Amino acid sequence: MKKISIITPCYNEENNVRDCYETVKEVITKSLPNFTYEHIFADNASTDETLSKLKEIASQDVNVKVISNSRNVGPFRNMWNAMKSASGDAVIPFLPADMQDPPSVIPKFVSNWESGDLVVYGIRANRQEAWIMRKLRSTYYRLIRRFADSVIPLNSGEFLLADRRVIQSILTLDDAYPYIRGLIAQTAVRSSSISYTWVRRERGRSKNSFVDLIDQAINGFVSTSRLPARLALLSGFLFSILGFLGAVATFIAFLFNREGAIVGIPTIVVSIFLFGGIQLLFLGIIGEYVLSIHGQVRRTPPMFEVERLNFELHNK
Repeated sequence: MKKISIITPCYNEENNVRDCYETVKEVITKSLPNFTYEHIFADNASTDETLSKLKEIASQDVNVKVISNSRNVGPFRNMWNAMKSASGDAVIPFLPADMQDPPSVIPKFVSNWESGDLVVYGIRANRQEAWIMRKLRSTYYRLIRRFADSVIPLNSGEFLLADRRVIQSILTLDDAYPYIRGLIAQTAVRSSSISYTWVRRERGRSKNSFVDLIDQAINGFVSTSRLPARLALLSGFLFSILGFLGAVATFIAFLFNREGAIVGIPTIVVSIFLFGGIQLLFLGIIGEYVLSIHGQVRRTPPMFEVERLNFELHNK
């Protein structure tokens, strides 16, 4: 029997982990009776009762496996570490504990996978969230799709199914801050997509703050596209030419009208602020790439797992 690995990263989700476990179990049992599965909960050093509830669940069901981290390493690094321990023939890197990405889509993923697709993307066609957030996300996804070095389906996230061979391929990379959907898209294997509604969270609040979302968005852009750096280079070149031509024009005007030279002072002031702002903008863009390089070269302390539950010896 083929095996499906489902990964649920969690942080302070005491009100959701049991419902998530029971829903996944029901979906697999009823809709995928010919498959075995493992549900890996990767706890990011929760400060509530999440871990104790996961231990209780794991003691009752060997299909549930738990990884307990010593500190909060963020959702992407947490997923990445859990993926290394997934033993299934296919892996779902991200099923949120709050089930905003619904487990009921999993059988559709598996059906497409059995038909030969090595990757099946989940497409959040509808979002039950505030209008402004929908627009911001939509704009970001379109920018990523337009400028990424690989084709990333619109409105897709880490809620997808990938063949074990695809997962093993991207895990060979030593990435300090992995953008998982981008790495999977770069494999360019045969893929398909399943559309669904991203539902509103019923219990608790999202642990991803707006600042966290911005950080993840910038990492996605820097990880998948060289365009910002190239745009900064091209713009710098063009503005340098304009500045040189402006200097030549000013010099010629000064030769023919020396007494009126002081008239250009406001223009100079405006130009300084304009070009200074442009320089700072593109220095910031280059800085993001430098920070990305810095993060890869000078690593934070390695992830330390405090505890593992229900993992066999060969998975440790």
